[in-house]
Amino acid sequence: MEKKEPVPIKFQPDKTLVKLFAKVVVTAKQFPGVVESRSYGTPAIKVKERLIARLRSEAEGGLALRCNVIKREMLLMSAPETFYITYHYENSSYILINLGTANWNAMPDIIERAWLLIASPKLIKEYEMR
Repeated sequence: MEKKEPVPIKFQPDKTLVKLFAKVVVTAKQFPGVVESRSYGTPAIKVKERLIARLRSEAEGGLALRCNVIKREMLLMSAPETFYITYHYENSSYILINLGTANWNAMPDIIERAWLLIASPKLIKEYEMR
């Protein structure tokens, strides 16, 4: 089966965002099944075609990352300069992260929580067996 080419990037991120997103990708690839991809014409991270995160290089920017509602509220209160939402994401299971102000020591845990929301039981077991 021929592999489909990813959607071209519509909103080219600046060099700083490219470097910061690369750090996110390195962290995310610690988890089984994670692949770099595209979503809505932006760089993205997926597990088995399911979106974990995408770099919003257009308009408001930020990394859109899957997040449960309770954790999202905690993050929004803990560091409003880093975590935010826009009207579009108000009723979704995503949080936006300003990668320029992110605490990179906390990112592995935040990304792991996002991964756990969509990883299959088989992938979770694989991760736990490491």
